[in-house]
Amino acid sequence: MTSFHDFGLVEPITRALAEEKYVAPTPIQTQTIPAVLSRRDVIGIAQTGTGKTAAFALPILHHLVTNRRRPEHKTCRTLVLSPTRELSSQIVDSFRAYGRHVRISSALVIGGVSMGAQVRALQNGVDVLVATPGRLLDLVTSNALRLGQVEFLVLDEADRMLDMGFIHDIRKIVAKLPAQRQTLMFSATMPRAITELADQMLRNPAKVAVTPVASTVDSVEQRIFLVDRADKPAMLAEILQGESIDRALVFTRTKHGADKVVRGLIKAGITAHAIHGNKSQNQRERVLAAFRNGHVRTLVATDIAARGIDVVGISHVVNFDLPNVPETYVHRIGRTARAGAAGVAISLCDSEEAAYLRDIEKLIRMSVPATDRRSSPRQAQPSTMQHRLTRPPADAARNQRQRGRGNAPRKQGRPQQPRKAPSGINAVPFLHRNAQLGHNTQSRRREHGNPKNSVQ
Repeated sequence: MTSFHDFGLVEPITRALAEEKYVAPTPIQTQTIPAVLSRRDVIGIAQTGTGKTAAFALPILHHLVTNRRRPEHKTCRTLVLSPTRELSSQIVDSFRAYGRHVRISSALVIGGVSMGAQVRALQNGVDVLVATPGRLLDLVTSNALRLGQVEFLVLDEADRMLDMGFIHDIRKIVAKLPAQRQTLMFSATMPRAITELADQMLRNPAKVAVTPVASTVDSVEQRIFLVDRADKPAMLAEILQGESIDRALVFTRTKHGADKVVRGLIKAGITAHAIHGNKSQNQRERVLAAFRNGHVRTLVATDIAARGIDVVGISHVVNFDLPNVPETYVHRIGRTARAGAAGVAISLCDSEEAAYLRDIEKLIRMSVPATDRRSSPRQAQPSTMQHRLTRPPADAARNQRQRGRGNAPRKQGRPQQPRKAPSGINAVPFLHRNAQLGHNTQSRRREHGNPKNSVQ
């Protein structure tokens, strides 16, 4: 398939695609659109930024147009679930853009805004409803929405919804849907829990995988700076001032951390804004709008934005905190190098995050070039990559662990040495304290009798 006309989509949709300057379909679209048009369930695995939204939105719009009927009150024909407000907003915008020449009604149901307007939007029924799971269940519970007429169910970023704890909400929602429906599930990674969920929800699905699971985009230049924790703010400011940056997206692990990073950048003379779950929906929309139009060049975010920000021209992604879930790293750096552009992903790694880095490199099956910027690098300890690439033989590793615990390798005929202190405690004072403690305990027992038999 070299053109969207090859799929047989109705003319109003292909006209809208031409106006959006869509020329040739991406691999995920080439494989997914025919399967959805043939009314098969689909499970699609593709990294973020590959065109997944159009892959499911275009064939669903085609079906809605060619099988037009008025939705019943308080119902929807198509239900799209996504993990974040930002991603949900982008999906409904895409449906409206692709369907601008067809009379298709749509609604957005997300948290953080008044439910009254959403109730009114659903009163007469809609063709397409895009929602986050929590607010959707609120509307179902309040009898503002019925799910018995859903023809198409889409789970977008399914693994992210699993990470955010939405799995139970999803099961409740699916239980209210009709059995005769078409289900499409898309995910950047495929952990076991998602595989089990797909087995329960999908019927003989067409499997589409356009890239290895949890791989990173080739056009992203990845770098690591090994730094002390206290030096991270200064290092971040140095990166943002020294790099040629169009737009930079900085990720932190916590909401408080995002606000703290913003204050530090402003103190260093760098304009930045934060976006996270504690911000109101209006605040988040204003900041995103400023980021999109270039008025704000640095945006600091928690992982709520890892898959919810689709902004053209993000040249750099900076991981101020490495994520403790390795798949999240893939989603974060996928915010840059979109639509074939180049991008840079820089991560700041302190000593406590070394294990996270090892997990990330194992997942993406490559070592990331590292620069040691610590104030006092410990030469005796190999770096993360050296440790991974030069693993000692099994016997040597076992002897090394024994030495770390204070046990020398056993030799024939030689009695085992007494166990020494744990790592970080000087052995001689440790043994001296133990001996002194034993002496004092015996003295007290001679003077006062056995404490076990005494009355306190």
